[in-house]
Amino acid sequence: MIKDKEAFQRLSFLYQAAHCVLAQNPDNQELARFYCHTQNSISRRLVLRQDPSVKRTVCKSCFSLLVPGVSSTVRQRKRRNQRWTVVRCLNCGLTKRFLSNPDYKLWSEQPEALLENQTLASEGAKGQTPGPMQQPLKASPTEKTTGLRAEPNSHPASKKTAVDTKSKEKTDPTGK
Repeated sequence: MIKDKEAFQRLSFLYQAAHCVLAQNPDNQELARFYCHTQNSISRRLVLRQDPSVKRTVCKSCFSLLVPGVSSTVRQRKRRNQRWTVVRCLNCGLTKRFLSNPDYKLWSEQPEALLENQTLASEGAKGQTPGPMQQPLKASPTEKTTGLRAEPNSHPASKKTAVDTKSKEKTDPTGK
């Protein structure tokens, strides 16, 4: 069962309505902008995450629907040996850059991101591999440099002074 199913349906309707309005008449950019602004305000008010493909096609500044050739320009640029897709809004001039790596997958597109796969993987892997909560703690920077593991409620410097006082007691039994 999906939480806030009606809200997601409304967001989807507003996004599709903005596309339909621009497809019928490209001069109706104000109405499409109103739909996108309403969609954004609903998702922010209800704290709902939108799909990255939806967020990439809406201008963050003026909430225009970015349709190539109608309300935006799309260019391919090569910079620092990487290819970038540059989308420029024709209404406000805001530019967005996206890395054009064909092998890159967003986290939401990976199979591990789906909740169904996470629960199945955790049930099937019982006792085989430790989960993220069962993994041993990583060494802190002080452990790496000194090799000592800090005990609860103790400080590495206090440990060193305790060792120093014990070694002094061994050499000088009077404590002077």
